[in-house]
Amino acid sequence: MPRERLLKHGAAILTDAELLAIFLRTGRVGADVMTVAKSLIAEWGTLRRLAGCTPQELSRISGIGKAKAAELKAAFEMGRRMARPEEEKVRVDRAGVIHSLLAPEMQELPHESLRVLLLDTRHGLLDVREVSKGSLNESIAHPREIFRPAIAAGAYAVAVAHNHPSGDPQPSEADRRLTRRLAEAGTLLQIPLVDHVIIGARRGELPPYFSFREAGLL
Repeated sequence: MPRERLLKHGAAILTDAELLAIFLRTGRVGADVMTVAKSLIAEWGTLRRLAGCTPQELSRISGIGKAKAAELKAAFEMGRRMARPEEEKVRVDRAGVIHSLLAPEMQELPHESLRVLLLDTRHGLLDVREVSKGSLNESIAHPREIFRPAIAAGAYAVAVAHNHPSGDPQPSEADRRLTRRLAEAGTLLQIPLVDHVIIGARRGELPPYFSFREAGLL
C-alpha cells in the first residue's frame, strides 16, 4: 500500500498515482483506491492538470465527494505555496513575477480565468482573487468586480492577469478595451492598475506572456 511504502522508503519513490491514493484513502464501489488514482492520472495526464480542477469539478468525479475534493485542493495549494520564494511578501514589480506566480496553475486551465492581485504600498502581494471564469476564448469582467476585493482589502494598487488556453498570449481587442477601462477606473478610485499580464505558453523564442506595461500600453 502507498502509505506503508512511504513510511518504509520515503515519499520520493512513490508514483503520482500512489501519492494521490494516500489523499483519496478509499476507492469506490467496484474499484480500490489505487484503481481510482490511476484512472484519474490517466484521464488528466498529470497531477498539475488535475490540480487545475475546481473543487466542484473534482467532487463530480466518481469516487471523490466534496470532502475529498476539498482535501485535494488544499494539498495542491500547499504545494503551490511552498514553491514560492521564501519571503514575507512577494513583490509584484515585474510582469515576470506575475507570470512565475500564476503560470504553473493557469497554463493548465482549459478555460480563461481572470485574476486580480491585491498589492500594498510597496507592491507586496496581499492576495490573489479569481473574479471571472470564462470559456475557451473569452474572459469578461466588469471593473467593479475587479476593484471590489481591492477596496474591501484596503489594497493600494492592483495587477490583473488572465490566461489564453490557446497558448498565444497576444492580446485581443477585447483585452485591450478591458485594460483601458480598468486603468481609467483605477485612476478614479485612486487604486492604480500596475499591469495586465496575459499568460500563454512558451513558443520557441517568444515570451510565454504579454505585459501591457512592458508593451507601453499602461
